[in-house]
Amino acid sequence: MPHDFTLLKETFITELQSRAFLYRHDHTGARLLSLVNDDENKVFGISFRTPPADSTGVAHILEHSVLCGSRKYPVKEPFVELLKGSLQTFLNAFTYPDKTCYPVASQNIKDFYNLIDVYLDAVFHPRLTPEVFGQEGWHYEVDADGTLSIQGVVYNEMKGAYASPDGLLSEYSQQSLFPDTTYGLDSGGNPERIPELTFEQFLNFHRRYYHPSNAFIYFSGDDDPDRRLALISEALREFDRLEVDSHVQRQAPFAAPTRQTRGYPVSAGEKSDGQAMLTLNWVVGDALDVREALAWQVLEYLLVEMPSSPLRKALIDSGLGDDLAGVGLEAELRQLYFSTGLRGMRTEDADRVERLIRETLEELVRDGVPADLIEAALNSVEFRLRERNSGRFPRGLAVMLQALILWLHDADPLEGLAFEEDLKRLKEDILSGKRVFETMIQARLLDNPHHGIVLLTPDPELGEKMRRDEETRLAEARNALDATGLEAVRRQTEKLKAWQETPDSPVNLATIPGLTRTDLDRSGKHIPRAVLDWDGCRVLLHDQFTTGIVHLELGLDLRRLPLEDLPHAALLGKVLVEIGTEKEDYAALATRISRKTGGIWPELFTSSKRDADDDDTAAWLFLRGKAMGHGVDELLAIFTDLLLAPALDDRRRFTQLLLEEKAGFERMLIPRGHTLVNTRLRSGFSLADQAGERMNGISYLFFLRALIQEVETDWERVQARMRSILERLLDRASLVFNITTDQEHFTALEPKLKQFLAGLPAASTVSSHATTWGLPPLGDGEALTIPAPVNYVGKGARVSKDLPCSLGALMVVTRYLRTAWLWDRIRVKGGAYGAFCIFDALSRGLTMVSYRDPNIVKTLEAFDATAAYLRTNPISEDELNKAVVGAIGDLDAHLLPDAKGHVSLRRFLTNQDDAFRQRVREEILACSAADFRAVADVLDAFGEQGRVVVLGGETALNEAAASQTGRDLLQGLRTTNVL
Repeated sequence: MPHDFTLLKETFITELQSRAFLYRHDHTGARLLSLVNDDENKVFGISFRTPPADSTGVAHILEHSVLCGSRKYPVKEPFVELLKGSLQTFLNAFTYPDKTCYPVASQNIKDFYNLIDVYLDAVFHPRLTPEVFGQEGWHYEVDADGTLSIQGVVYNEMKGAYASPDGLLSEYSQQSLFPDTTYGLDSGGNPERIPELTFEQFLNFHRRYYHPSNAFIYFSGDDDPDRRLALISEALREFDRLEVDSHVQRQAPFAAPTRQTRGYPVSAGEKSDGQAMLTLNWVVGDALDVREALAWQVLEYLLVEMPSSPLRKALIDSGLGDDLAGVGLEAELRQLYFSTGLRGMRTEDADRVERLIRETLEELVRDGVPADLIEAALNSVEFRLRERNSGRFPRGLAVMLQALILWLHDADPLEGLAFEEDLKRLKEDILSGKRVFETMIQARLLDNPHHGIVLLTPDPELGEKMRRDEETRLAEARNALDATGLEAVRRQTEKLKAWQETPDSPVNLATIPGLTRTDLDRSGKHIPRAVLDWDGCRVLLHDQFTTGIVHLELGLDLRRLPLEDLPHAALLGKVLVEIGTEKEDYAALATRISRKTGGIWPELFTSSKRDADDDDTAAWLFLRGKAMGHGVDELLAIFTDLLLAPALDDRRRFTQLLLEEKAGFERMLIPRGHTLVNTRLRSGFSLADQAGERMNGISYLFFLRALIQEVETDWERVQARMRSILERLLDRASLVFNITTDQEHFTALEPKLKQFLAGLPAASTVSSHATTWGLPPLGDGEALTIPAPVNYVGKGARVSKDLPCSLGALMVVTRYLRTAWLWDRIRVKGGAYGAFCIFDALSRGLTMVSYRDPNIVKTLEAFDATAAYLRTNPISEDELNKAVVGAIGDLDAHLLPDAKGHVSLRRFLTNQDDAFRQRVREEILACSAADFRAVADVLDAFGEQGRVVVLGGETALNEAAASQTGRDLLQGLRTTNVL
């Protein structure tokens, strides 16, 4: 075998339409899986088994650090240089409880191999210095008065993670089941334990695990498979085989279940009754048993994924809480575990919830699992497996992660990729009358002592206690330092800051491989689209190869509603799909959807339009669904029932959905903090932004809370309003119908599709014209308080129509600022997990937002200094080239067939035709250094007139407002408690 590899296995995987080659590198023992297929979105990944021995976050910190310079690429941030100037469709790294993965993807072959080269050098030859460790992990800083503080990107990231109650519940649930293995630790890092990690321990972790003998190397796509081997052979040539003890041990079975109660912080004075969460968690099998894992996928869907699922239905119908808790099936670890429970419950109801779960499971065993639920679960899981819809995730990357489930534990990775035979046997067992799922429930859940119960309770004093505990630890660390030790900390901090401030040399930057403008396509990618008129309704057809799946989207025009009705319309989407109909209750409807289709779901879309007046905006509620060609009849029948006969009089179910919606929004407050700040900032820029905030921002959360009370006091009014909104929206002439499938399927289905549209109302009983929306005046900035030790800081403004440069050039500059100035000031030097510069070319809204940020004032100062940065730091030709390449990469993002149809629909609704997109592309390609200087003038106005919104802890906000600089930057902010 050429290139020093032994071929262990070769096979064709029909399910992936890929020829698979499994190799072992002769000299080092490195494992390599090469999938050859026609996917232009090529994927490479290198992964290592990295089981930590403690919760200091060493694996997570190392994941960040290896991308901070290497032997061949001696710059501070090769990762960022690639972000700036690559056509990458994926570029990231992941830390799991038992592995660390470094994947890249690109559609451009030259770019693809550039990315691989940088990543290989990064993992095998990183520059792991004390400065890198301090920046990415943790370091002490000392104030002028001698007070110590801790900073570091991962440290602040994990402080934010530990502020999320649902994240804590998931972490505690997993740890409760695996106390004696690596899964009983936090590979991401517990903020209390991170400062225990030493630099030498950090180095040793890399020496021990980041070796070819412990590596799992993966390729997928349409590139040359021989070149793959040659490239890896060259990268590994200087290594010898090393015995690496990295195997993940199984947890010994429990003799008896465990129980634990933990607290989580809530705001002082917040109502804490009804805010507890509980999970029951079981170890249910071996991840290496592929057939069992598939059966558990089906059983998980059956038990909790559908509104009609018995466990979900019993818990929600009980009224004991407002939404499900638990991750369901966790199938990516060495052992499978299943976790379910309830959130939004009273602490004293914990025993009732546990008893309800057990009684529901016992009933399923005793009476048998209903056949229609089994059919629904089987159909849905099979649909997912066959469709392989990975969304924005490259398909090849999803396959890599699936292969690693077995591969990581020295089993055959290909066994987990081919599902056809195991699915066939599972179906045969069910058809033969075997009590497959009843047996699993009895043996793996009811009779299984290896389970744990976790109760998470709200504690209004815990946040303050955690802050005091941190101060105590810092005071103890400070007291342990004599004058010499304190001076050493100061010098170390100064050395770190000096390193951060020193720019990379042009010579070193030139080592990073990249593309030039000559490597770029001058013309953009075209998505074929036919626009039809069926009896006054606009119909869009996207002829795409979709493996026999038909994707349908029916758009309801929200411009027909008054602005104040938009939050109700946002809720209406969920209600239509999940409340049931006049013919069948919500459980029967949910089962029918899962049995007969690939899913039905609502989606909102708001946007300004190109070359339109400010009051002409796009605002739509889409009802989306998919089915195999033979199932389109049933899909259309369900659409008809949802729209024409929803059970809007079902008060009990409506209340359940309302509580679920509120709980889901509150659950995402901390993980989505930057998104919510961005949405809030933009709400004054355009009507589309105002509509978006009302339907998906903080305003929507406040609406949901108020509506819960209104349902209690005036249900008839609520019900009537929802019916009136639906009636106003249902007008065939105002709808848009989007169809994505191949021409053959469309031709066969056209009469049925027309018949469906003909059955919808031709005209509403109310006005068919768009309503007039007014944009409320832009108010003062806001301070939004949540119980979190980190912040999300934002500033935004709407730029003038009279730009000093082209629209495309402004897109290049704002993208560049994210990966240059903001990355350096807010992430690298400020310790935040991330920062964004976001420009909407249609609304002209420009925002800067930070993510999991320890600072407030320093971040706002960095935002305001952006104009000066552009003026005093002339961009080099190399940096300009990177900025242009990166912006073109954003335009040419890889899309799966269904996404092509949906993106084309959005472009159609916002007047973004191919000519406009080509013009913007040419403006990007023509961007010059003069454009960068010109944008500084735009940012002057941004700094002077921009609006500020900060989401964060009350203590941090108060301290920032009390500081000398903060009094100016935060003057006039209106404070609102969000959580």
